[in-house]
Amino acid sequence: MTRLLEKGFGGRRAGNNHAQVVQALGRAIVEGRFLPGTLLPGDDELELTYGVSRTVLREAMKTLAAKGLLVARARIGTKVTPRRNWNLFDADVLTWHMDSGIGSGFLNQLFEMRLSIEPHAARLASLHAGPEDLARLQGHVEAMREAPDDRAFALADLDFHTAILEASGNVFMYSVGAVIEAALLSSFRLSSPAADPGVQAEVADAHGRIVAALAARDADAAAAAMGAVIDFGRDRLSQVIEAQE
Repeated sequence: MTRLLEKGFGGRRAGNNHAQVVQALGRAIVEGRFLPGTLLPGDDELELTYGVSRTVLREAMKTLAAKGLLVARARIGTKVTPRRNWNLFDADVLTWHMDSGIGSGFLNQLFEMRLSIEPHAARLASLHAGPEDLARLQGHVEAMREAPDDRAFALADLDFHTAILEASGNVFMYSVGAVIEAALLSSFRLSSPAADPGVQAEVADAHGRIVAALAARDADAAAAAMGAVIDFGRDRLSQVIEAQE
């Protein structure tokens, strides 16, 4: 798991030259300082801007191209690709979006993705989860209930949803974890359930109902309980955004 949440709560970022160029240039693209369809400055200018060698710069360009942000053309240059080509499942790309200030539309799309994936993951987990999976999930629920601060609650929440993906038995489910992390980080940056003991207990109870449904091997109830958790988070976040606006 990428641990976007740990970074979002002040975790350490990679500091080597390659990572610094990827971060700086990636953010500049996502923030619109280099618009889709435009050519990046030449290598000489970028080397001076970021203070790196040609080798480091080209490796950074390859990394950003792999994330879908850039495409290199012989005798033309390196061009910023249309946003539809960006890999929004990539942890860095999601982080750059959130750090640049995403709007309610983008957040709604994150929650729509969760609703299209996680209830089905819970349905599968009701078929495949064993005693160890259920014990681990219940442990995450208790960690959410007893979390002393926003960070502890957020990480316990993430651990719960990651464990659901693992318990589904479908290896492809795990690859969407960054989307869940992005949605959770966005939510906790605006308003954490841990800020209100009543809401914290309510959210923990809601996650507990998912575990109970899994233990009962009730696929429909598990999917419904997961959907209810996601809807509650989206509704709470929408209220915060509306109040700010």
